[in-house]
Amino acid sequence: MIAKLRGLLDSTGEDWCVIDVNGVGYLVFCSGRTLNHLSTMGETVSLMIDTHVREDHIHLYGFVSELERDWFRLLQTVQGVGAKVALAILSVAGPDELTQSIAAQDKTTVARASGVGPKVATRIVNELKDKVAKFAMAPVQLGAKGDGAAATASSPETAGEIQDAVSALVHLGYKQADAYVAVSTVARQLGEEADVKKLIRLGLKELSQ
Repeated sequence: MIAKLRGLLDSTGEDWCVIDVNGVGYLVFCSGRTLNHLSTMGETVSLMIDTHVREDHIHLYGFVSELERDWFRLLQTVQGVGAKVALAILSVAGPDELTQSIAAQDKTTVARASGVGPKVATRIVNELKDKVAKFAMAPVQLGAKGDGAAATASSPETAGEIQDAVSALVHLGYKQADAYVAVSTVARQLGEEADVKKLIRLGLKELSQ
């Protein structure tokens, strides 16, 4: 079972890349966001791998982080979502955006992905709402290179303050997913002025609306 590959980037396509590991080329299927993170041809790259073994094929799926790989696996627990659709979803939304949109029961984000109709989008947000809490406290990912996406937190310090504020709201009795959405919304509004006290105070205000 292949769990990680490190080698030279040999070539890329619309949803795949080939990684040369000591002269052996591995075909790896990736999301558009993962492909945007890769270096130029001939340079060293490293990807986390999810290996799918079937009777007629072995497919490798690559990710820039364990968090993206975990989301790939989680999405496939929903009926009607296979590997191809999961990659399509991760191509239009990173882990942080997925966490927020699903926690907020906003199906428009996943509905942007190719192959995701209204019924599947609704099923995804309904079935995963209670499962996204474990991702809420994971490190915030930066937007993919060149995609113009902004991160929820612009630095490790801000990410830590968000986590502390969410923990405080959870201790006050709020659900972790709801607290995360509220604090993340406030953090984007405050920008560099965000600190734990402000995040908690304004997060409470956001939750009461």
